[in-house]
Amino acid sequence: MKFVDEAYIDIAAGDGGNGCASFRHEKYKEFGGPDGGDGGRGGSVWALADENLNTLIDYRYSRRFEAQRGEHGKGSDMFGCKGDDIILKMPVGTIIRNAETGELMHELLQPGEQILIAKGGEGGFGNLRFKSSINRAPRQKTIGHPGERFSLALELKVLADVGLLGMPNAGKSTLIAAVSNARPKIADYPFTTLHPNLGVVRVGPEKSFVIADVPGLIEGASEGAGLGHQFLRHLQRTRLLLHVVDMAPFDDAVDPVLQARAIVKELKKYDPELHAKPRWLVLNKLDMIPEGEREARVKDFVKRFRHKGPVFEISALTREGCELLVQKIFQHIVATREAEKPHVEVDPRFDARRDQPGLAPAAEPAPQVDADDPRFR
Repeated sequence: MKFVDEAYIDIAAGDGGNGCASFRHEKYKEFGGPDGGDGGRGGSVWALADENLNTLIDYRYSRRFEAQRGEHGKGSDMFGCKGDDIILKMPVGTIIRNAETGELMHELLQPGEQILIAKGGEGGFGNLRFKSSINRAPRQKTIGHPGERFSLALELKVLADVGLLGMPNAGKSTLIAAVSNARPKIADYPFTTLHPNLGVVRVGPEKSFVIADVPGLIEGASEGAGLGHQFLRHLQRTRLLLHVVDMAPFDDAVDPVLQARAIVKELKKYDPELHAKPRWLVLNKLDMIPEGEREARVKDFVKRFRHKGPVFEISALTREGCELLVQKIFQHIVATREAEKPHVEVDPRFDARRDQPGLAPAAEPAPQVDADDPRFR
């Protein structure tokens, strides 16, 4: 399935039903009084974050969504039925903007999160609402309010823990295929990857993380050159960036250090916050370098590149070094998640350690004594 990360749709909440002006007429009750009911409220449009979706492809072909309008009020004190709501399922990470003004309306960040994006119109009042002791035969009624209508721009930022960046043909797609369940297209020519690929890496039982592969960057990407600049925003929510470097380029005249510096430069131009994220160096395709030259070439690269973070030597094709890389990534993600959790003060009265043998309960605060209390004089 093609990855669609942008879509434009029109939504319309249902209009409210009109109120009814009616009077009760029965045998032997000539003046039965007003009995016109209110109109029903129009249906609303909701957005639901569905963790089973990872693309906006559903909104490429269906672009108009309308909720049901409310029924009109009727006589005999009958109110109109409420219009049915509609729920639009979107991937987690979808940003909803007003297409006309560019204003950010909502952002779906949690699975199962449901938000209101267009409210249905309220129903109009029937003449039953206007009766009083001085107005016994009201003929007033009101029409229903129109529902909200918007033209929306949907943008999907992938919620991945790890993002891959590098030049075309650096081996990013091979790496994501080696460590995850993703099966991207892999070929021996540049720009094979045309859209982002997501993969879930299984480290162990109930231990996994999501890795994202975006098209390769080239020099000038921050100004719009190449394909990767369109998808750099997908890396903004990642906790870790892996800079994949081709240590055995096809052309001997190509310097991997210069290519790696160009990637870092474009990253900084695009978003300084993205550039400041933790970035690990992954030296790929070492299987194509003679064993006697590997250590010297790696040391020379790291020295010239002046990278101060972790460095991993792998071969995505033979999966050499991939297991160690995956384990280190998972440990980093777990530590980051723990650090992001808010600190919660535990009431010592409800400390779970009280009931566990061998564990001392949290120290209780010393009671405060009022020196002026006559009981303690």
